[in-house]
Amino acid sequence: MRAVVKASAAPGLVVTDVDRPSCGPHDVLIKVHHAGVCGTDLHIADWDEWAQGRIHPPVIVGHEFAGEIVEVGDEVPSSLKTGELVTAEGHIVCGHCRPCRTGNSHICQQTQIIGVDRNGAFAEYIAMPDLNVMPLNGVPTTIGAIMDPLGNAFHTVITPELIGGTVLVLGCGPIGCFAVGIAMAGGASRVIASDVNPRRLELAKRMGAQVLLNAKSDDVVSRVLEETNGDGADLVCEMSGSPTAVDQAFKAARLGGRVNLLGLPPAAVPVHLSEDVIFRGLTIYGVIGRRMYETWHQMRTFLHSGQLDPQPVITHQFTLEQIDDALEAIRSGEAGKVILEVGG
Repeated sequence: MRAVVKASAAPGLVVTDVDRPSCGPHDVLIKVHHAGVCGTDLHIADWDEWAQGRIHPPVIVGHEFAGEIVEVGDEVPSSLKTGELVTAEGHIVCGHCRPCRTGNSHICQQTQIIGVDRNGAFAEYIAMPDLNVMPLNGVPTTIGAIMDPLGNAFHTVITPELIGGTVLVLGCGPIGCFAVGIAMAGGASRVIASDVNPRRLELAKRMGAQVLLNAKSDDVVSRVLEETNGDGADLVCEMSGSPTAVDQAFKAARLGGRVNLLGLPPAAVPVHLSEDVIFRGLTIYGVIGRRMYETWHQMRTFLHSGQLDPQPVITHQFTLEQIDDALEAIRSGEAGKVILEVGG
C-alpha cells in the first residue's frame, strides 16, 4: 500500500510502498478515505527538537482519519461490521493504570499515539484496536477525519461556565476556530476571538465569533473588559501556546472564572500565581486529547443534531502524494484545516 513515511532521522517525509497491516483478533482493518494534517505532522516533517526526542523512524505518520471497515478480527464485537464508515480515537491506552481505571484514560501513563509512537493513518489502510473505533453514523468521512482535533476543542470548551457566558478564544488555528463554533452551539452568549493572523480571524468569524481582536494591534485584556462591562470572560480557552496569550488568559478571565489551557508553550511561562490566579479565584484546567469516550459522544450529538458545522474551517484538500504541498499550506499561515484525500 502507499503511505507517507518518516523514513530517517532527518527533515522530510517520503511517499512510498509499505506492507499492508495485518488484522489481529481484536483489531479492525480500515481503508482510509480522508486524513487530517496538523501541526504535529509538520513538527515531524521538519524534524524539530520535539520530533527528535519523540519519533523513532521509520514510522507512518498521521493521526487524524476516517474510512471504511474492510476486515474485522475474530474477537471483534458484532456491532462493528465491514462496509461501515468509521473514525477512531488515536490514543491507544493500556486500560490498567490508575488513570485508565478511574475514568481518565486520556491521561493514560502508557499512551501510544498513532502516527507518533506507532504506524499512523497517512496510508491506504490502518489497523486499529476495536475499542478505539467510532462509527460515524452518517457523518461524512471529510468531517470524521477531523474529529480528533474537533474533540480537543470540545474537551476545552464544554464546561459549566459555557452556558450563557462570555467565552474568549485565544488562538484561532483550526482547533481554536472549532472552539468558537462549539461555544456558540453550546449556549455561550458571546464569543470573543483573538489572533495575530487576519485570515484565521476571518475563519473564526465564519464560525460565529461576534468580537474579533487582532493581538498585534488591540489591547486584548482591555477590549475583553470593555465587552464584558469590566467583569472579564467567564471561560477563557487558550489555544495558541503563546506566552503572551497565556498571560492574557489569566488577566482577561473574570473573578472566579475558568481558564482552560490547550496550547503548548515552547518553554516555561512565568505566572504571577498570587496576583493572577489565587487572588482571582481562577479554576485552571490542562487539556490533553479527548476524554474517552465522553468527548466522542458529545461530538456525535452536536454533529448529528446540526448544532455544529465545522466545514468552514476546512480550507484545503490534497492527495496523499501531495503531502509536501499540504504541509506548505499550513506553513503559509493561509490555511485552516487541511485534508488529504486518500481513497474511497
